[in-house]
Amino acid sequence: MDKLKMHSLNLAQENIARLRELFPGCVTEARGEDGNATLAIDFDQLRQELSDVVVEGPQERYHLNWPGKREALLTANAPIAKTLRPCRRESVDFDTTKNLFIEGDNLEALKLLQETYLGKVKLIYIDPPYNTGRDFVYEDDFASSAAEYFSKSSQVDEERNRLVLNSEANGRFHSDWMSMIFPRLKLARNLLKDDGLIFISIDDNEVARMRSICDEVFGSENFVACIVWQKTLTRRNDARLFSSAHEYVLVYARDIGKAKIERVEADEKQRATYANRDNDPRGDWLPIPFHAPNIRPNLTYPITTPGGRVLMPPAGRCWSTTQEKFKELVADNRIYFGKDGNGMAQRKKFWAEREDGMVPWTWWPFDYAGENREATKELKDLFDDENPFDAPKPTKLIRRILNLVAAQDGDIFLDFFAGSGTSAHALMAANAEDGINRRFIAVQVAESCSEDSEAHRKGFPTISAITLERLRRCGKEVLSSSGHDDWKRDVGFRLLQIDTSNMADVFYSPDALNQGTLMGLTDNIKPDRTPEDLLFQVMLDWGVDLALPIAKQTIQGKDVYFVDSNALAACFDGHGGVDEDFVKELAKVQPLRVVFRDAGFKDSSVKINVEQIFKLLSPATEVKCI
Repeated sequence: MDKLKMHSLNLAQENIARLRELFPGCVTEARGEDGNATLAIDFDQLRQELSDVVVEGPQERYHLNWPGKREALLTANAPIAKTLRPCRRESVDFDTTKNLFIEGDNLEALKLLQETYLGKVKLIYIDPPYNTGRDFVYEDDFASSAAEYFSKSSQVDEERNRLVLNSEANGRFHSDWMSMIFPRLKLARNLLKDDGLIFISIDDNEVARMRSICDEVFGSENFVACIVWQKTLTRRNDARLFSSAHEYVLVYARDIGKAKIERVEADEKQRATYANRDNDPRGDWLPIPFHAPNIRPNLTYPITTPGGRVLMPPAGRCWSTTQEKFKELVADNRIYFGKDGNGMAQRKKFWAEREDGMVPWTWWPFDYAGENREATKELKDLFDDENPFDAPKPTKLIRRILNLVAAQDGDIFLDFFAGSGTSAHALMAANAEDGINRRFIAVQVAESCSEDSEAHRKGFPTISAITLERLRRCGKEVLSSSGHDDWKRDVGFRLLQIDTSNMADVFYSPDALNQGTLMGLTDNIKPDRTPEDLLFQVMLDWGVDLALPIAKQTIQGKDVYFVDSNALAACFDGHGGVDEDFVKELAKVQPLRVVFRDAGFKDSSVKINVEQIFKLLSPATEVKCI
């Protein structure tokens, strides 16, 4: 019977497998640090495969590089022996919600989500650290050798601080920030659907480097827009040269050919440009110049106005249609020559005939997308006139982003720098208004609040504690509204906390144990872990949606967990009580997948016969054990 691997994907090996499909001659075998054979890339051969000339050595080329880039790439690819442990007590509507809140390092979270949500996320929004010299960047330590991997990634270092201050005095000031963001964006790209989009808030400090990194990760051809957001109306006279009033929102597509940006409603100023200047029965219209660039002979001809004036296109331009089409437009009263009938030809664009909405533009002023003071007020209104979080984003900004992305029920919105929880708050409010039941996955590290901060004084030891409390409070606020008829009123979330694997060290590195150590081992699962802890690690390993409904039933005195009715059945009985009668009873349910504990079988003959029983009674069931 096959065993579940119980750790995140080894993306390096996944990438090698993909390359093997394209260039089988470039994949060879090498001996790993554990002495076993493993697949490896023949890079010299690969370079030759990708070139139409003989490759003899390094070639000059345009590319992005910085100290630590290779380590950052290794960081993105290296697997981790971590898991997500459910916390029912801190969750809201755990059994019914489709939303997830993950507490822990977002790099680890993105690794753990790879198998389950690969290519399933519709929209990502992040507001990462801006690298001002005062904020924090993540100090990742996954770039270890293969020999160090299992020992490090499955243990907790109580003294290790996951966050470090990145001072401008640091000689690697920009490099460290780039090494932080690069692997996270690479992993995030994997999660996007083919028509998915990512929106990234950033300021002047790192916008150029962020765009360069995004060009490499997503491809420069998938750049969509650089939005300028007016973040404040307050001018700072203590600024040295200029007072900054804006930030940026970079937009990239997973595949620009499949991405779509929705049109936006016309504002009052845009509507006011339309008027009925000649009492046309078709209503208000906007005059559009009739001339165009790129001179063509068939578009250059004389036009005689109703007043008798002869017109030719302006210098360097031509008319926008042929003479035959022009005559049709005149006959249909779609050409305007001014009040006196002798003005330059203009084409009528009728309000009633326009496409629904307007093409969005890249300037988002404060009255359109909110500003900083508005965001602070939103938090104060939720937290009894207290402000527990510095520099939150306004929900209005996120609502504008949501309005640009065509969505349907079940679409996933990911924010892996959740901060105060603005994104999830905005999504709940949007769902209530338009009746589209989007889901969110929010990730926030449990960064400690300063002891002299207002948040700490109010009983919030970590940033994630603030986020969780905001989601509870804003959920109640949104729920108090009437909402759209199609809204399912989901304002809950399952809290999942990143922790070391449920599996004991012997599961990952049995060769490291001696006979004396083995004498003290009776199980391969850590003693403090619950059956539900095991269930979520199995769901991660098997790529099962972590928000699916979970039910517990008792069959022949043993607890069995069923995920989404029969998507997965799990029995974690570890007392040798699983016999053939129990297995036959469970097989009658015909689950798609079933998992047992090694220590749960009555004897070795039962373990051997399990797969045969399922082949007979439920042949479609995939059987594994831990």
